[in-house]
Amino acid sequence: MTTLIKLEIVRSLRNKKFLFFSVIYPPMLYLIIAGGAGSKPIPGMTLDMPLYFMVAMAAFGAMTAVLIGNSEAIAKEREKGWVRQLRLTALPGRGYVAAKMGASATVSLPSIVLVMLVAATVKGVRLEAWQWIAILVATWLGSFVFAALGVAIGYLASGDAVRPIAMMIYFVLAFLGGLWMPLTILPQWVQNIAEWLPTHAYAALGTAIEGGHAPDVKDLAVLAGYLLVFAGGAGWLYRKDTRTA
Repeated sequence: MTTLIKLEIVRSLRNKKFLFFSVIYPPMLYLIIAGGAGSKPIPGMTLDMPLYFMVAMAAFGAMTAVLIGNSEAIAKEREKGWVRQLRLTALPGRGYVAAKMGASATVSLPSIVLVMLVAATVKGVRLEAWQWIAILVATWLGSFVFAALGVAIGYLASGDAVRPIAMMIYFVLAFLGGLWMPLTILPQWVQNIAEWLPTHAYAALGTAIEGGHAPDVKDLAVLAGYLLVFAGGAGWLYRKDTRTA
């Protein structure tokens, strides 16, 4: 499994298109959204735009790396027969799923770090040292939820269909979860839905730390629940695909 993780990381780092959209695009988007924003608090919140969107875009970038990258890579590997070759090795199904999640989550680290660096240097975001570290760790660990979802989508769809399916899920979760705009300015029905979405709970980890307190237990429980569902679904789809092959 360790060998597969190393292979996946090296392969991802060689993919220039993947690196642009997962590493360069999120900080660029952060500058576009928060570049001209001042330090006035967002309506209904105690955070200003640079603070809020630092966490939102870091989460958005991590999602790009682990969800889109994972789903497309797995669908292509299935079509090319690479997964069938791996089944001939001693690697168990759970090891394959864990390796895919671990490799993609590792590659998401540069995106998170770069967004935070841009926020600090360009927008002058200032936090305590423990807050920077806690946001980085929380955002990285939370990305495992979407890494598991990416694996599941990769086994759910064919190579031709995986991109539109992954993109649709990706954009819907990002919008309804409040990654593109604060939920406080959206209709109440959107806020009610967002409370139970993994993207809202994901971003809430960082915004809670920015506010100087620990993440809410409900948000942690929501993420843990989705992780179990997505990882379990990915494992089941892997076994189903094995039986079909």
